[in-house]
Order: sequence, then C-alpha cells, then structure tokens
Amino acid sequence: MATKYSIGVDFGTLSGRAVLVDVTNGDEIAQSVYNYSHGVMDERLPDGTELPPDFALQDPADYIRTLKKTIPDVISQAGISPDDVIGIGIDFTACTILPIDAQGVPLCYRSELAGNPHAWVKLWKHHAAQDEANRLNAIAQERGESFLERYGGKISSEWFFPKVWQVLNEAPEVYEQTDRFIEAGDWVVLQLTGNERRNACTAGYKAIWSKSEGYPSKEFFRALDPRLENIVEEKMSTDIYPQGTRAGTLTPEMARELGLSPHVAVAVANVDAHVSVPAATITEPGKMLAIMGTSICHCLISDKQVPVEGICGVVEDGILPGYYGYEAGQAAVGDIFGWFVDNAVPEEYSKEAEARGLTLHQLLEEKAARLRVGESGLLALDWWNGNRSTLVDADLSGLILGMNLNTTPEEVYRALIEATAFGTRVIVEAFRDAGIPIDEFYACGGLPEKNALLMQIYADVINMEIKVSASSQTPALGAAMFGAVAAGVEAGGYATITDAAQAMARVKATSYSPIPENAAIYDKIYQEYKRLYDYFGRGENDVMKRLRQIRAEAK
Repeated sequence: MATKYSIGVDFGTLSGRAVLVDVTNGDEIAQSVYNYSHGVMDERLPDGTELPPDFALQDPADYIRTLKKTIPDVISQAGISPDDVIGIGIDFTACTILPIDAQGVPLCYRSELAGNPHAWVKLWKHHAAQDEANRLNAIAQERGESFLERYGGKISSEWFFPKVWQVLNEAPEVYEQTDRFIEAGDWVVLQLTGNERRNACTAGYKAIWSKSEGYPSKEFFRALDPRLENIVEEKMSTDIYPQGTRAGTLTPEMARELGLSPHVAVAVANVDAHVSVPAATITEPGKMLAIMGTSICHCLISDKQVPVEGICGVVEDGILPGYYGYEAGQAAVGDIFGWFVDNAVPEEYSKEAEARGLTLHQLLEEKAARLRVGESGLLALDWWNGNRSTLVDADLSGLILGMNLNTTPEEVYRALIEATAFGTRVIVEAFRDAGIPIDEFYACGGLPEKNALLMQIYADVINMEIKVSASSQTPALGAAMFGAVAAGVEAGGYATITDAAQAMARVKATSYSPIPENAAIYDKIYQEYKRLYDYFGRGENDVMKRLRQIRAEAK
C-alpha cells in the first residue's frame, strides 16, 4: 500500500511554510517557505498611505500566494503522487483578523478602500486598539462579567473585539461594508474548501467564546457601544467547530491550483502555538510548551479550570479534547534580539562577523557565552512590544538598567536574553501559584534551533530541564497531524489527535539541564527583576505610559 502524506501549512508573522509529512511516522519529507511580499505593514500601505503608531497589518493575498507556492513545491521536491496526500491542516498567528464581504472577498481588495488601513488584515501584534481594550476591560469589570476570570482578568488589545471596535470607531464606513469579520486562519480554510468553519481555538482564546456559554451577552456589547449590540449575529458566526474537525475538501478550483486531488480533507484552522502541543509529544497535564520565535506562547493542558493571573485564556477542549487548555505569552522575544542587532551593534562587530562567516546573532551569542552569570551588572525588562502575561498591557515599554561606559554589546545582548527568560519564569510561577503543576518544560520554534546559549539561560533561570521538539517546524507538523485526523482512519489517517501524536511526534535526544551555580545566581537577579516588574508594571510608576503619551502628542 502506498505511503500516505499530510501537509501542514504554518502561517507566521513574516512568512508561510508548508511541510509534507509521512503520516505513518511523522517524517518530514519536504518543506517550502514563502516570504510574504508585503511582510508586516507597520509604516505604510502598498499605495504609500502612512500608518499611525502601533498598527501592524498584512495583505491577505500573501496567504494565498503561500498556498500556491509552497504546496506544489513540496509535492515536486518529494516526487510523490498528489493522490497520496490525504489531508491538509493550517495554523495561524492569532488574533489576526480581516473584514470580508458576503462572497468572502477581503475589503482591502476594493479600490475605494485600498488606502484605508482598517480594510486590511490586522496582524496579531497590531496594538493600536489598546484604548478599546482598556474601555472593554473597565466596563467588563464594572458589570462583573464572568468571562474575565477565564482570561486572567483582562482582554488584550491584540484580540478580536478590541480590534473590531477600533474599526467601528475609526472607520465606520469599513465596519458598515463588512459582512463578516473573520480570523485569517478561518478565511484561508474558506478559500480552500468554500466552507466557513470557524475554529474553537481562536474563538475561545481570542474572541471570548466558550463551549458552555458562547459569546458574551448582547447587553455587554450594548454597554460597550450601542452599535455593537448585535455584532455576533451581524458580523460573525456562532457556528464553531472543535479542533480536528474536517472543514471540507478542496474546491475543484483550489485542487487544480495546488495540484492535488479534490478529495483531500482540510482540517479547521488552528493557532500556531496550540497546534504545536501534541506535535511536541504533550498529551497529558503537567507539561508546559514554550513556542519560541518572534514572541513566545506558553501552552499547557490541565484537568481543571482555575483563575491564573494574566493568562491569555483557558478554553475547554481548546488544545486537546477532554482537557482545559491554557495559554500565556510574551509579546516580544526574538523581535527584541532582532531590534538590537539591527539598531545597536557597532560596525566593527559586523565586519568581524562577515570576516568569520557568522551572522551577527552568532557572533553575539559566542561573545555573550563567555560572560559569567551576573558579570555584566545589567538587568532588563523585556517589554519592547508591551507585556502580554501577566500584566496584559501593550502600553508598557522596554528598559535596560545598569549600563556604564564600559558596557559592551554582548553584555546587552545577554541581558536581553535573560530578561525574556525572567519573563517566562514569571509565567511559570503564576501557574504554580494558581495550583497548576508544571513538572516538565518543552520548547519548539526558531529560537531553540538557533541559539544554544538562550536555551541554557532559560534552563538556568526557570531551574528546569528543557526538552526540545525534534521537528524544526513544529507548528507545521502539528497542523499536518490535524490534517491526518481530518482525513480519518479510512483514508489512512487517525481517529484522534492523541493517536496521531503517538505515531508522528517526538523530541530530540538531547536536552538542556540547569547548571546549579548559575541557577543560584539567577535566583538573586530574578528577585531584582520582579521588583522592577512590579514597580513599572503595576502602577507605582507609570512613566512608560506617560512617555508614550508624550510621543503620541509629538507626532
């Protein structure tokens, strides 16, 4: 019998990638990457329209280009018969939403709206809806809305309703012309299958939906803004599907475009972080996964639902069926290191890296690894893109303390890595304080593949062994696993995601163990980090927010 395959497509912040996976054992046969032609639009639109501060937009056409470039590419690389592909799964950064018309066409495709920022995709890290988030949280607290507890007490500016409310406030004409606001992942599934199948993961974590209660009440939305009273009925859908559900099969047109059979099953969409959990072998409680890239998402499953400070959400069946899935996160990690390398490294370092055939990141990692723990005298707050967990505040900003005339780039680079590790420790402690054990720690994503120093620092700071997913494309592998579940046993796939994980997922043989003497020193530095964290993050000194306001007024 011919080997069967599933394709996972991972839509990231700057690119989309497809992985062709052997369904029997999880071997990744081929992969292909498409770098979005417009990337992240945070300064101007394609027509030159300048964007306000904190906007982060994308072009939905890049998502379709990803499919049409990468899927035929992996089939060609592998030299397999397209008829042996049984399923497709996709995952997406979230909350990433766009307005569409009744035919599913994005409003930004209309010539009269091409220059309106609110007609485009709002990427997950679009933070310009913080005012709406603040008002939503204040009203929810005044009303005693029970849903707040499921989200650590605050709804983020990154999420669905603040972003939609911002459209209504700033571009009511776009809001009126919108038939539906939809997650980008669900929109891609709509393009693939012709069926709108909204997934429970993004609905639960990003749009305040729960399996037992549905969306918030009309009364709540009316309290926010009378124009929002019927938003669910008028601009959304209550038809929500659990992860692993088959959304449909490829439309004949899309099958031709991709070079596949129209019988290929397509799974409902998933979030990149959450789909990675079973792909990293996690199918039971007590294990946290950090998906480490431009940002970090921290995911785990539990058999109980309890309040946890500053989490992004807890959703029944949100990650794996039969469990409560928890998500927390840090809004910038790899992005911080990228900012530093792009803006704050002297020319002689660039010359040395070039002469030695290294990237600047590799050179800085090498130099920073020679430093002893605490040697730099530096301490940083990792809030270059605000704080997601546990403070849920996009108006916070980064800080480096302790610099002097002898401070070197590698010392700053290491301090930034340490700051992000401390941020992860805050999250781990928040779960433990809430009574949810974390006995094992796993990692996946681009950073574990690229930076051994970073992984060792994380192990030392959280004082836990860190196991690393064997796949360099864990989200795409997870998406492919759900594609195999959507295909089902009869097509050569699996009945459940747990069955798929047992056959297709694994971790590397090597791991990162904490060095006791390093962990002891980091314990001391972490106490100082926590003091700064509370001082600037919990209202004792709002200087970061005041400076942000002054900046906005000066522009």
